[in-house]
Amino acid sequence: MHAVLRRSLQALSVVGLLLAGAWAGAAQRALLVGVSELANQPASLWLQAPRNDVLLMRDALARQGFAPADITLLADGVPGAALPDAQAIRDALQRLLAQSRSGDLVVLYFSGHGTRVRDTTKRYQEPDGLAENFLARDVRGAIGGNGGGTGPLGGGMRDVDFDGWVQAFLAKNVFVWSVFDTCSAASMTRSLRTEPAQPVEDEVRWRGVRVDQLVAAAAPADDAVPAAPAAEAVARARYVAFFASESHQVTPELRLPRGDRQARPQGLLTWAVAQSLQRRPQTWRALFDGVLSLYPPVIDELAQRFPARELPSPVAEGNLDLPLFTNPAGAVSTRPLWPARRGGAMLALAAGQIDGLVPGQRVHVTAVLDDGAQREAETELDEVGLDQSSLRVPDALQGVAGSALWRVQPVAEPAVLALQVRAERPLPAGLSLAYPASIASAGDGPADVRVVAGSAGAWRLEALSPALGAPGAAETLRDAQALRQRLETLARLKWLARLPALAQGGRVDGLDVQIERWRGSELLRSDDALGQAALPAPAEGQRIALNVHNSSGQSIDLAVIGIDAQGTLRAVYPPDGAESNRFERGTREQPAAKRFELPWLAQPGAQLLVVAAPAAPYSGPRLFGAGPPEPVADLRVRGQLQPERRRAVYAVRIQTGGSPPASVR
Repeated sequence: MHAVLRRSLQALSVVGLLLAGAWAGAAQRALLVGVSELANQPASLWLQAPRNDVLLMRDALARQGFAPADITLLADGVPGAALPDAQAIRDALQRLLAQSRSGDLVVLYFSGHGTRVRDTTKRYQEPDGLAENFLARDVRGAIGGNGGGTGPLGGGMRDVDFDGWVQAFLAKNVFVWSVFDTCSAASMTRSLRTEPAQPVEDEVRWRGVRVDQLVAAAAPADDAVPAAPAAEAVARARYVAFFASESHQVTPELRLPRGDRQARPQGLLTWAVAQSLQRRPQTWRALFDGVLSLYPPVIDELAQRFPARELPSPVAEGNLDLPLFTNPAGAVSTRPLWPARRGGAMLALAAGQIDGLVPGQRVHVTAVLDDGAQREAETELDEVGLDQSSLRVPDALQGVAGSALWRVQPVAEPAVLALQVRAERPLPAGLSLAYPASIASAGDGPADVRVVAGSAGAWRLEALSPALGAPGAAETLRDAQALRQRLETLARLKWLARLPALAQGGRVDGLDVQIERWRGSELLRSDDALGQAALPAPAEGQRIALNVHNSSGQSIDLAVIGIDAQGTLRAVYPPDGAESNRFERGTREQPAAKRFELPWLAQPGAQLLVVAAPAAPYSGPRLFGAGPPEPVADLRVRGQLQPERRRAVYAVRIQTGGSPPASVR
């Protein structure tokens, strides 16, 4: 789904299960929406499973302590539930928001059809130019230019609308867990290949329609449906969302579990979430890992039956390392946790040097059994490649059943990557860094920087490593807080400077990154970023922009981060508290592109780093250590069932010519 909708829909479509009384005084409420029938559309577009999905979710929430009065159902075909019309959905969201108080937790769950529309009324435009819509029961087809044109879709719930509701809850310090068991219109639905006939008793339906398949219908007398209330923008520290597919994919509904004669049609994501909860996961990431583990046998079967379709890649985003069923202040751990696959006596994980792993590194291995019990042990990595690693199964875990879920987490940040600081006094407390960056005392060994205490609480910081500035260059920092922030920036910069060397000038087929110079609306020149390590300062009246163009046929994990001339980190993509780092899939026929304005890069000494790699099977949040300073921003995990292959890695570091001005911070 579109990046914003993925934040919103996926934030709305996450299944929420909370332990009763998990935190004192907090309430747990849920809105479960299932749209099986589209009242204004042909029955051929209707679905079977959404009414079953909301009942499955209701039962799962009840087992976790949700009171019946705190679960609102909007679904057709469910006794006692209101119909899921667009206005009813918005009214229910408004009531839920009005009831919510600081510390509460809400579950926003949506099951049904999704589609994509070109919507020029949005302030934020997707890389693919399309906006995702969830189809309410009363959705109307093309009115005016909607069918392939522009503008909102009648009876559709736009991605920006969902995002607005999520933001409104977050502004009240309410934790949002959303699940979207939907899909948007996918290119595979346009295939001209005929799919094999299906037995009626085992029919598979696909969630996702094109706008041109929808029939226009008369608009109601009052079509002015209110949007989400305005809310102050806040960091998404208390937000998690699960999505059934990426924006260009469809997701199935079929009888689950497979082979059970009593099975009912269910959405695959909904069923997998309910099953994964039985393993008693401790974090949202562990819950999603369990979801991914249930996909392979179903996807393998569907791949045989529907060889012309691109099958869904479940997606999760948000602060996945928070504990389940709470509204906490911090994550369980800011260190990454990678799913691993066992093959005989070895474990393989899709993470390597570009993720901050080094040969011989100590790691913690966890095996989660079918009943939720865990077995744990420590060991060392055996082989570490650019983007893949392997290790032997620890002796203490050799007897664990093959059906266990395996996870690998670093025990500590690698010492070789740490910013080595020589200081006469202890460094300020409260240093906070996301893996793999870290700060260590150099002792008698080589140092990257020297710190000397000055008068009136000031500090002098001197660069010793050429990678962090001209050796001997010094700056004065007015207090311990400024010193702490500067050390954190330099620690991350040391790690970021390592990435282009690891990538060795590599390219990703179909990914084109250009540095552009503009004067007003005139494009003066465009240069391949890989050839711009030293960027001449722009002339007066010119500005610099970065243009990312993806025609690779697959989604790209992308991180763009800057360091301005004052040494301040600037998150370009993903921006702080906004979308994830998943750049939309693009093709040669329909490329995905986005331009980023970089006014601060015109300053002498400013730097820009761009790192990218094709999205990988079962990959964890791949921000390459280049994410926002706070380790609680939106992160994305993608589970795609594709053959394993080595990934190309793109990385470039650009610095504007000249020396940065001296400053006192």
